[in-house]
Amino acid sequence: MTAMVHTPTDSDTDPRRTGTAAPAKRTARTWLVLLTACAGQFLVVLDVSVVNVALPSLRADLGLSTNGLQWVLNTYAIAFAGFMLLGGRAADIFGRKRTFLVGLGLFTAASLAGGLAQEGWQLLAARTVQGLGAAVLAPSTLTIVTSAVAPGAARTRAIGTWSAVGAAGGAAGGLVGGVLTDLLSWRWVLLINVPVGALVLLGAVFWITESRGGAGRRLDLPGAVLVTGGLAAVAYGIVQTEESGWTAPATLLPLLGGLALLGAFVAVEARAPVPLMPLKVFRSRAVTAANVTMMVIGSASFSMWFFMTVYAQTVLGYSPLEAGLALIPSSVSVVVGSTLAPRLMARAGATTVAVIGALIGATGFGWQSTMTADGSFLTTILGPGVLMMLGIGLAATPLAALATTGAEPGDAGLVSGLINTSRTMGGALGLAVLTTVAASRTAGASDPADLAAGYALSFRWGAGLLLLGAVLMLFWLPRRTAER
Repeated sequence: MTAMVHTPTDSDTDPRRTGTAAPAKRTARTWLVLLTACAGQFLVVLDVSVVNVALPSLRADLGLSTNGLQWVLNTYAIAFAGFMLLGGRAADIFGRKRTFLVGLGLFTAASLAGGLAQEGWQLLAARTVQGLGAAVLAPSTLTIVTSAVAPGAARTRAIGTWSAVGAAGGAAGGLVGGVLTDLLSWRWVLLINVPVGALVLLGAVFWITESRGGAGRRLDLPGAVLVTGGLAAVAYGIVQTEESGWTAPATLLPLLGGLALLGAFVAVEARAPVPLMPLKVFRSRAVTAANVTMMVIGSASFSMWFFMTVYAQTVLGYSPLEAGLALIPSSVSVVVGSTLAPRLMARAGATTVAVIGALIGATGFGWQSTMTADGSFLTTILGPGVLMMLGIGLAATPLAALATTGAEPGDAGLVSGLINTSRTMGGALGLAVLTTVAASRTAGASDPADLAAGYALSFRWGAGLLLLGAVLMLFWLPRRTAER
């Protein structure tokens, strides 16, 4: 086949015919793709926390026990974290757009089922399926973002936007849940996902183009079963500590069994011809350190929203709507931190920004740990909340950028799923551990002063976790700027 040679004509110099509008059109389409991917990420992170303020109303309606209420949160988080690696690899093999659509469709259908639930077990089943859909959806959102933007400063800004939207989802949960519960019903904290999910699905169909990086690969089912079962069992064991304690068989058996499954997973992946998670990705210092520290940061940040919400309602006497409104400044500050992070990274480097963010967050957690039963809005919610979430926002974006920098095209979905898994699993484990810490201090008492003391102790532990994260980042993360 011979190449066709084009001879320039007058029409080629006519700006109306040269296609000078093409770059602007491509830029507009890129932002539509980013908007769609970020909307999907917002939904799945929102549902980690949106039911918090609805728990009292939900309990009265469905007759759930205290342990059952805890499982309304944990079934979602465990399924979300447990299936995330599988969802990330599925995005590489079957296509990012396809897995985005499947995950969002499953998530939306489960939200409808949960909103219409008439029994406690129906709600728990729906929340589990929601978590599964979120696990399929979430890794593809970050991969779609990184695939749509070329490496460099633009991609770092895009990751910052994705991180800010994800952080805003977790932060907005209290407000959205409070407004919907007060004005409508607890059911709408789930039903609201249906129209929003349908709109995002339409946007994905028309704006996102299919891409994949794992052509010719097969899904590693043995690895998927082992890692999912291991992560779920460990999370289940941690959750059981609040009711049974750390030494009870109900706690030790799932914990030890989960660790054994994870050990078997590592052994299988080392020998598998096409592993679910190639262990070579951990040869990258940035990937390993970013995931470990993201798990530590997530363990503190996820629990913060839970404790702030229950403190405002059970101790200070706020209504669900008032509790949601009180957390608006914190919600805004986490978005501000995530938005500022890319600019600061270009000047100071990703590691420096992440460490500073963790230290600011730890300062806020320490301030929050001085909370009392008669605390004021300014000193026990506004001030510490803004510091905590500003720091978390500053830390999360550089960690996400470092964790995905340098990934091979065929592993893009995997590393995206890995960093999401680290954050979500850290959140599930942190919530279980810190609620156990708070319960150990209150010893079953329901007096506001005792409750405040228990919550304060959990925030002191959260401050310690963030300081640990800062130390890990300072000595482990690479000392260079990520993707200038």
